Amino acid sequence: MQLGIVGLGRMGGNIARRLMLAGHQTVVHDRNRDAVVTLAAEGARGADDLASLVQGLSAPRAVWVMLPAGQPTEQTIAQLADLLEPGDAIIDGGNTFYKDDMRRAKALAGRGLHYLDVGTSGGVWGLERGYCMMIGGEKAVFERLEPLFAALAPGVGDIPRTHGLSGEPQRAEHGYIHAGPPGAGHYVKMIHNGIEYGLMQAYAEGFDLLRSKGGEELPEDQRFDLNVAEIAEVWRRGSVVTSWLLDLTADALAADPQLAQFSGSVSDSGEGRWTVDAAVEQAVPVPVLSSALFARFRSRQQQGTFGDKVLSAMRLGFGGHVEIKRP
Repeated sequence: MQLGIVGLGRMGGNIARRLMLAGHQTVVHDRNRDAVVTLAAEGARGADDLASLVQGLSAPRAVWVMLPAGQPTEQTIAQLADLLEPGDAIIDGGNTFYKDDMRRAKALAGRGLHYLDVGTSGGVWGLERGYCMMIGGEKAVFERLEPLFAALAPGVGDIPRTHGLSGEPQRAEHGYIHAGPPGAGHYVKMIHNGIEYGLMQAYAEGFDLLRSKGGEELPEDQRFDLNVAEIAEVWRRGSVVTSWLLDLTADALAADPQLAQFSGSVSDSGEGRWTVDAAVEQAVPVPVLSSALFARFRSRQQQGTFGDKVLSAMRLGFGGHVEIKRP
């Protein structure tokens, strides 16, 4: 199949590469000309602008937008809507607020265009590991483009099947789902990211406790000089807190047990705030998720703790996120 891709940053470029490895054709565009040239050398068709990208695709076209949420995505989708024809589809794979998806889908439908919102998880490791995708929009359009999602997804792999499942593995076992109507994909991804905040905060606080057990504020006979890198490593093997986040933490601690390159000024990219807003709107208590978000606010106002540095290390590990500078 063919896919146009706009935005070749940390994830967009690797989405193109993974599709090409599976035999799909890509037409790519980015404001950074070097990114386009690099992918063209790897087999993609480069496009100097959105008009040439659309011209390089056969109808019915599909264009995946992988840009920061907000105006960059909004403006690009508006420009594409003027260039595409009825029956074509726009895919937003970024971290857009789900209510914006609902608005866009309705407006684009009035012009005969289709819209899918794809909550995409996988970070900078997606080329190797595949992308977990939560997809909202018209089911018929999802099914038409399903070969693309199947190629991007991790696949069944060697993960043991969930107890009770039998027969041929379903989409969810391959790493992608049709979550529901427009907005559903990004809503599910939003909650995923809210949970991610909570999990990361739990690890951060735990490792902070481990490291501080040797602190001078404790009586000398109650201090333990614990090897946090070794603890992270042993927890990876058979413990109930095993996870990819723990793997990334172990990598960071093995490289530098003090995490000296980090200040512990931890950014939040929006989804945590939207999750808490949704909780208020739906009257659902989320004390862990909200506390994790507020902890990031605190990290940017005060001297970062060791736990905050653990958060920064995890964010760099899975998403390539570089710490913001504390004001």
